Amino acid sequence: MKDIVKWDVMNWSNAISFWDEKIKSLPHERNCLELGGHEGGLSLWLAMKGNVVVCSDIELPEEKARALHNKYNCSEFISYEKSDATNLPKDRKFDIVIFKSIMGGVSANGEDHLKQKMIDEIYESLADDGVLLFAENLEASGLHKWFRKKFINWGNRWNYLKYNEIEKLLSKFKDVEFETVGFFGTFGRSEWQRKILSRIDVLVSFMIPKNKKYIVYGIAKK
Repeated sequence: MKDIVKWDVMNWSNAISFWDEKIKSLPHERNCLELGGHEGGLSLWLAMKGNVVVCSDIELPEEKARALHNKYNCSEFISYEKSDATNLPKDRKFDIVIFKSIMGGVSANGEDHLKQKMIDEIYESLADDGVLLFAENLEASGLHKWFRKKFINWGNRWNYLKYNEIEKLLSKFKDVEFETVGFFGTFGRSEWQRKILSRIDVLVSFMIPKNKKYIVYGIAKK
């Protein structure tokens, strides 16, 4: 799981569990596209399920991602491409498009319109009855916003997704389900600290409003 989600594993792995349940009824050997797949973790997860995957990023991700895929003997199921999430090729359709924590970079420096542009491009790239699997950083609470600006190098330019934007962005899809998770986990400065804090998140989750948590994950069906 660490190789798949990389960071704050306990909180982000909720997305994997959710997706596992939602796609288990879909046929195997699906054609899949990972966006923002620099390290190839989500491509690994899809390939280990017998799917054919295009692992893509704004720069070719092959050098770093292939080493991970070779580690699990999955490379035969995966190809690598450069891909702009706001301008996807129109000559192919995918059964699954997946991304994790890229929307804030795509729409950095307040380019809000690029969030919708990205989702629209994904919608057009999906086959009929195709699905989008997404996991993204939310703007979350005032404490999160302060901490990011103070301690994260890209905190001022990253355009965090707002909870109240989600339904509008995905309004073209016929069926959308999403959940939020995590509050304290993101404040850890090491994975050991994040693991401890994410255990606290489990205990206090019922007390924290959905729009104040820092991760959203879900599925949108075309």
